[in-house]
Amino acid sequence: VQLVESGGGLVQVGESLTLSCVVSGFSLEGYAVAWFRQAPGREREAVSCLSSRNHRIWAKDSVKDRFTISRDDAKNTIYLRMNSLKVEDTGVYYCAASAVQYYVCSTYPNWSEHWGQGTQVTVSS
Repeated sequence: VQLVESGGGLVQVGESLTLSCVVSGFSLEGYAVAWFRQAPGREREAVSCLSSRNHRIWAKDSVKDRFTISRDDAKNTIYLRMNSLKVEDTGVYYCAASAVQYYVCSTYPNWSEHWGQGTQVTVSS
C-alpha cells in the first residue's frame, strides 16, 4: 500500500496550488479520503474529507471557501485544490484513505491507517 503526494511548493500569499495523491496497492472505491496537514510545532489536523460515495465533504472552517477536495477513483487519485493561500496554510500536507466515515475524520483517533509521506506547502508573504 502506497500513497504518494505531490504538488507542494513555495508560493506567495493569494496564489493557488493543487495537490495530488496517487494511491497504489488497493482501490479507493469504498474508502473515504482526506487531506491532513501539520504545521511546524503543531499536531496534524484534518483539512478536508470526502465520502466514499455521494460526494459529501467536510472541511475545516478556515479553508471551506478556498480549498476543494476531489477524487478520481478510476485513476486512484485524490486531489486538493487550494486557492487564496494564506501564510497560516503553511505545513506538510498528507493524504489519507479510510474505511471510517468521512465526517469524523477530524475527531476520530487514528482515522486512517494509510498515509502518504507528505508534501511541503510554504506560503510566503
